[in-house]
Amino acid sequence: MNLHEYQSKEILAKYGVAIQNGYVANTVEEAVEAANKLAAERDAKAWVVKAQIHAGGRGKGGGVKFSPNMEKLKENATNILGMQLITPQTSAEGKKVHSILVAEDVYYPGETETKEFYVSILLDRAQGKNTIVYSTEGGMDIEQVAEETPHLIHNEIVDPCVGLQAFQARKIAFNLGLEGNAFKEFTKFIASLYNAYVGIDASLFEINPVLKTSDNKIIAVDAKVSLDDNSLFRHKDLAALRDTREEDATDVEAGEAGLNFVKLDGDVACMVNGAGLAMATMDIIKLSGGNPANFLDVGGTADAERVQKAFGIILQDPNVKAILINIFGGIVRCDRVAQGIVDAYKAMGSLPVPLIVRLQGTNAVEAKKLIDESGLPVHSAITLEEAANKVKEVLGN
Repeated sequence: MNLHEYQSKEILAKYGVAIQNGYVANTVEEAVEAANKLAAERDAKAWVVKAQIHAGGRGKGGGVKFSPNMEKLKENATNILGMQLITPQTSAEGKKVHSILVAEDVYYPGETETKEFYVSILLDRAQGKNTIVYSTEGGMDIEQVAEETPHLIHNEIVDPCVGLQAFQARKIAFNLGLEGNAFKEFTKFIASLYNAYVGIDASLFEINPVLKTSDNKIIAVDAKVSLDDNSLFRHKDLAALRDTREEDATDVEAGEAGLNFVKLDGDVACMVNGAGLAMATMDIIKLSGGNPANFLDVGGTADAERVQKAFGIILQDPNVKAILINIFGGIVRCDRVAQGIVDAYKAMGSLPVPLIVRLQGTNAVEAKKLIDESGLPVHSAITLEEAANKVKEVLGN
């Protein structure tokens, strides 16, 4: 689950991470109130207005604007709120901006120059350990930096059993070229950041940029946080931060129905029970000359209501040319699934695309009989090879 910048910063602040302070606003009036509050609390004389969407590259799309005075702040808030923001990380349609973050300007003048760094924390699956990725080239597209100047990307592996060690924090600060008070501030910053990452069961922290101010403070100017969905049961407060407006409507609908659904860009939809069987089914579709249109796991139950809901979700994709149902009856009986398919089909009246059904396991023979005698235009299969051939047939391959 992804969080907005303002939500991420609130979490970081609770763990002692220094952040660029700000307040979220949903209207221009609230933006003005936020700016006045920052002026009173932080002596802020200039502000930054930031669009709050789940995508990076907001500045490139016009979603981040510097506001040197109140009139400019009102203008920027008016222009950004409600805009359809298109960035390198959104679709061509972009995302509608429902809220903005009014933040203090931390790029104030001083005797020494400011410097931007890149820092992220994530899981290194190959090693089974956390890794801190960092670079002196903050504020830029890190992918471009990695491609063109890979020697500027560093990483520090952290054993989760012992946590981030003091010598590792010092090593990172040294590699970033810091010294004096900035060096000390950064070691505190990275330690607090790592504690936050572990504390909320995050799957990703990305701070770009981390700013060394002109008076040698270290501040998180931006913050991107992704949470591990599997941990949300023990973080009810964080689960409540979910913004479904930022997610694909089909994914949200599937989640509410208890279906594990991932949309893909193919033409053959699949409905299965079990992740392993789903992977095998997608392989079958590829071998038959098609491309998977989705990953959809109906779980251990597949009654008529659940199947009908799954059909409705699948058919929202205009690219779907066929549907393959591949169910293994272990806990669930195949004849029950078959009856659910028949009932769902009749309830819907018809399906606009061919339907191939393969049921194996408990009561598979009875299930095939139910399908074949239903009178519905359903292609039934017994083996994986037969299912693949049926897919080929309906696609005309």
